[in-house]
Amino acid sequence: MELRVVHPRSGPSIGDVNLSVRALRGATTVDVDSVEQVQSRTIALLREMVDRNAIDHEEIISILFTATDDIHSTFPATAARHAGFGDVPLICARELDIADATARCIRILMHFSTALSRSELRHVYLEGAAGLRDDLPG
Repeated sequence: MELRVVHPRSGPSIGDVNLSVRALRGATTVDVDSVEQVQSRTIALLREMVDRNAIDHEEIISILFTATDDIHSTFPATAARHAGFGDVPLICARELDIADATARCIRILMHFSTALSRSELRHVYLEGAAGLRDDLPG
């Protein structure tokens, strides 16, 4: 199917399905700050976000990664590029250094086009980040 733009207020659609831009949240932690663990945990988080929400690669608009100040080994976006997200705009930023925050934490904010409503999104929190946002559907 081909994506076509309809009336600006109803947004793009595929066939009779209206699409909206949504933002999906996810987070994970690493036990040690190593290239291998940052890459494997980042890839696992991305795959789980895509799988739980049935996101097609072409629907992804951009991905923002943040990492806490105790992660220095590699950029989480590098892992995403290795996992096939190299054609998606990716950016990394430093998480705020807040007392008693979750250590060695990588967060993701993925923007994508979807027919899902906000309440249908399944946000993903893995490893030591599993309890960060238990108020969001997962």
